[in-house]
Amino acid sequence: MPKYIHYTDFLKDKKFILWQLTPDEELNAQWLSFIDKNPHLSKEIQQAIDYLKTSGLNKSTLSEAESVRLLSKILSTIESSSKKRRIRRIIQLSVASCAAVVLVIIGLNLFLSHEKQLEITPNQELIVGNLLNNEDIQLITGEESLSFQNDVQVEFDEGGKAKIIQSNNEEKTVELAKGKQNTLIVPYGKRSTLTLSDGSKVWLNSGSVLEFPAQFSDKNREIHLASGEMYIEVAPDKHKPFHVRTSDFNVKVYGTKFNVSAYADSSPSVVLVEGKVSLQPENKQETFLSPSEQAVYSGNGTFNTQKVDPYQFISWKNGYLEFNKTPMTEVLKQIERYYNLSFNFDNDVNLLKRTCTGKIYLSENLDNVMTTVGLLSSTKYIKDNNQIFITNESN
Repeated sequence: MPKYIHYTDFLKDKKFILWQLTPDEELNAQWLSFIDKNPHLSKEIQQAIDYLKTSGLNKSTLSEAESVRLLSKILSTIESSSKKRRIRRIIQLSVASCAAVVLVIIGLNLFLSHEKQLEITPNQELIVGNLLNNEDIQLITGEESLSFQNDVQVEFDEGGKAKIIQSNNEEKTVELAKGKQNTLIVPYGKRSTLTLSDGSKVWLNSGSVLEFPAQFSDKNREIHLASGEMYIEVAPDKHKPFHVRTSDFNVKVYGTKFNVSAYADSSPSVVLVEGKVSLQPENKQETFLSPSEQAVYSGNGTFNTQKVDPYQFISWKNGYLEFNKTPMTEVLKQIERYYNLSFNFDNDVNLLKRTCTGKIYLSENLDNVMTTVGLLSSTKYIKDNNQIFITNESN
């Protein structure tokens, strides 16, 4: 380990940041051993953690309440998925680390921005990304089309009226066409939430198109995910079955929480958090899912199912992405969608063999996000105007 004198020495150490960002048994053991051998540095270590909690937060665009809510969600996710018991000291340090998940990423560049700039040499493997122009969210009803520059929250009442709240707190009420399908288009780089007339709540990820009625019929409830990704918490109603249709299969709901992904560049899939659903391609047999199972559509009318940690697949709705040995291709796909980027994978054979493990807070500052991607994948990046260059990190 390098020589530590002042607390800022820890804040410049990537291993220390990784310990705070993605703690595991090996990292905990290393740093607990270091603390035992260097008790004279305990105050400096605590000051480094405290600095991340205070000054890091002051540089955030989040309000204090939003930061607390996000931290609470991250902690509850960890508690839900963790089955190992830890000694009290490790728990205390892990809680501090979890708090830093939000804070380290926010202030990460403060201590890494003085690193030597990335040098690109001829024939070097390289991933090039381009920032794209953001489009408006559109709500189409009948012959009318409403546009919104900011992320929106749409809430329907039983009478079919919609209250629309933008992220800048602008609010308006509209009455949508009854008896007709409405369409909510969420382009790449934007997100939206939708409360349906029955009380079911939908989170729509970037690049999604959802068709839905202002009011459900007396017999059933049905919505259509034309593309993109959604997480839904369905309001129970024994007398009205709920269906989510995609271009490949129908999801029949039995009162539940689940995630549906139907992007054109990935295999369609469903992840069940709780409850029960069945999946049925046209003229094929139903496939039933149990909680913590993922079903990936194979394209020939069948599904491949496996046990998964569902929180890894729904963390996007809570403002962060969670990865566990996830290939770089998938990580960058999700970054592309969320920030409206386009990465070129032509000369990236070795780079894309890299995997990522950890959490990435989806900050409004793309530099913070890309710095975290670099830490988790041992790569470096530079941003030049509207382009991003990713290459191997020098050993």
